[in-house]
Amino acid sequence: MSHHQPLIIEVVSDVVCPWCFIGQRRLAQAIDLVRAEVPDFRHEIRWRPFFLNPDTPPAGEPYLPFLVQKFGSRAQVEGIWQRIREIGAPLGIDYRFEKIEVRANTLAAHRLIHWAQQRGDAAGLVEGLFKAQFEQGKNVGAPEVLAQVAAACGHDPATVLAYLDTDEDAATVQQMERESRSWGVSSVPTFIFARQSGIQGAEEPRVLADGIRQAWAEVVG
Repeated sequence: MSHHQPLIIEVVSDVVCPWCFIGQRRLAQAIDLVRAEVPDFRHEIRWRPFFLNPDTPPAGEPYLPFLVQKFGSRAQVEGIWQRIREIGAPLGIDYRFEKIEVRANTLAAHRLIHWAQQRGDAAGLVEGLFKAQFEQGKNVGAPEVLAQVAAACGHDPATVLAYLDTDEDAATVQQMERESRSWGVSSVPTFIFARQSGIQGAEEPRVLADGIRQAWAEVVG
């Protein structure tokens, strides 16, 4: 067994970013590739917040009208959706954009991820939030939805609702987001390896694996 410290992989993402869902799945595949070639590889994933749409109202706003305004037409939006569906399908992602009604404000979701991460591995929660948003069309800005996703990961929903009813960790999450931007992160997903190197974008697993292997080589010296 390796006595080296694990490679810290920080994933800067937003739960309303469809490419971040793809990036999460590709990262898992990349880690499997590295493990197959480097038996003593050890890693730890930490999730960092990013606000894809920082101007989103606290209660959210209608999803499709925002996208039509952003991209110019319904046809343009449908084309983007189809491309993402085709990329996501081989990864086991069933995008159902047509179900999404609300463009969610994600501060509460990022607070919940931060909260869960203080208590262990938040990977299941992040996965659940992506699925709630993109496969089920739920409003991931709504406390009751967040509590449902957290409950499915073994957290007490009443405790989660009580936490979300405060502004605890809001300033911390916002500071973390500003910090990531100060490092040069301008789009998501971005993968940061040991604070020394990184890859921006939901790259193919082999590209991510190459980055991970290089960073691990630095860790083990």
